[in-house]
Amino acid sequence: MGNSTPLISNDAVVLGILAAIVGLLFYTRGLGGRWSRFYTFVPIVLLCYLIPSLLNSFGVISSGDSQLWPIAKNYFLPACLVLLTLSIDLKAILGLGPKALIMFFTATVGIVLGGPLAVLIVGAVEPSAVAGDGPNAVWRGLATLAGSWIGGGANQTAMLEIYGYNAERYAAMVAVDIIVANLWMIFLLYGAGESKHIDRWLRADTTAIERLRDKMADYSASVERPASGVDFMLIFSLALGAVGAAHLVAELSGGLIGRIPALAGTVIGNDFFWIVVTSTTIGLALSFTRARRLEGAGASKIGTVLIFLLVAIIGTRMNVFMLADQPSIFAIGLIWMLFHTLLLITVAKIVRAPFFFVAVGSKANVGGAASAPVVAAAFHPSLAPVGVLLAVLGYALGTYGAILCAELMRLVSG
Repeated sequence: MGNSTPLISNDAVVLGILAAIVGLLFYTRGLGGRWSRFYTFVPIVLLCYLIPSLLNSFGVISSGDSQLWPIAKNYFLPACLVLLTLSIDLKAILGLGPKALIMFFTATVGIVLGGPLAVLIVGAVEPSAVAGDGPNAVWRGLATLAGSWIGGGANQTAMLEIYGYNAERYAAMVAVDIIVANLWMIFLLYGAGESKHIDRWLRADTTAIERLRDKMADYSASVERPASGVDFMLIFSLALGAVGAAHLVAELSGGLIGRIPALAGTVIGNDFFWIVVTSTTIGLALSFTRARRLEGAGASKIGTVLIFLLVAIIGTRMNVFMLADQPSIFAIGLIWMLFHTLLLITVAKIVRAPFFFVAVGSKANVGGAASAPVVAAAFHPSLAPVGVLLAVLGYALGTYGAILCAELMRLVSG
């Protein structure tokens, strides 16, 4: 279990298996009867994530040398961002109210304070777990985790450069990041399917979210028509053209910023940051043009297909057996995430925020643009742009929040 040599290592075969899994799940959900009752309790998006993770954990497939995640992140994600935002009502998103931002900043505070708290607790039980000098200091490695959990991979890389953690020990921090963040994602995806019950417990006002969801659904219904070959050609041309444009902007921006010493190695010097920002901007710009009517030909439906394939590929990155490799570091990560979770739920209960804001606010921090729209789309495909916009805010705050968290961890680790 957790073999270094997987049973299937060919990326094309693995992608075919993942596509077949997603297709089979949607086919069975459409059969009705007992299947409908089953999917009432087990959300389909959770299964799209969980089944690939089990295949990875038991050595059937592996994400170790796979190129599926870079392909999904660099091509599938920007394409679906464009297709899911070209018909969005930006004014309606901005009208969701202050609770979205309250939960986002609560999630950030939960990460900033949760790190030093977890170091204090684990250090009191096992002082050696938080020890180390110079580049081997554990708090330096945990700083990279803070960067990942307030913004995403771009911030994580920035923190690795800023604090100079020993690269040979960095793999353990990456493992904690992937496993703990993905365990939390399992609960969020399940919660998306049970959001009505959770919202009742939170006594949340969900009218703004429902209004946005219904407005998008009504618009889709009003422009829906039989799609032609020309429609599909335009949809794919816009999506892939935007992907190309996003990569071009990322390449040019990264080259220019790299020449400025003060900005080199920062978040805005990371290509993925510009890919997400550019593709989202293109989608929002298209929403003010006639391209918005491509929603009637199925633009968001194609975007949803890409989202579910993205979910399945994200699932292949989790190996639950890695939890045993670094127990003390994983304990820090689990306590850290638990504090983040409890703070979110407490504040949500106080301000009566919908679970949607809890989930998306959290993933806009813990995972950033690669997972926030996925979780948002689990509630409804038309809500994916909310996750994107909050994730971009996470990028902006990530380095600052991570530096504050890192300095607090340095103080409490002695």
